[in-house]
Amino acid sequence: MSEQQEKKFLIRKVYTKNISFEAPNSPQIFTQEFEPKMDVNLNVESSKLEDTAYHALIRLTVTVNVGDKVAFLCEVEQAGIFVMTGFSEAELGYMLGSQCPNVLFPFAREAVSDLVVRGGFPQLLVDPVNFDALYANHMQQRQQQDESSNQPQGEIG
Repeated sequence: MSEQQEKKFLIRKVYTKNISFEAPNSPQIFTQEFEPKMDVNLNVESSKLEDTAYHALIRLTVTVNVGDKVAFLCEVEQAGIFVMTGFSEAELGYMLGSQCPNVLFPFAREAVSDLVVRGGFPQLLVDPVNFDALYANHMQQRQQQDESSNQPQGEIG
């Protein structure tokens, strides 16, 4: 009988990899009534660094328009180094696609809020994200793509 390795999940480092804030239409934007329209884009990336060390990154981009003008664009890349042992490949995928982003998101959310306020705009709190649901949705789409690409093609003749 083989002994199953104990599962460990350790956070080695959380850091901000990149920050960008632009207010291309300032100072004129501050003279208009502020009725913002917000667009939020979130991406998750991960890679293996060493035997049990992994790098995960979330890119949170927030664009706010007032009328037809961009009030501000804010992008934060929040990253971390995680050590994981004892997980199967499927479990590692889940950890990198859901649990690591869950650790990183509050840092990115806080950075966006701070940058927006420092840019002279009202405080912005990005809504919480359910990374479990996003990961499950991603895996379902991937499975559907795999199934559709494995179906036999009709004959031409």
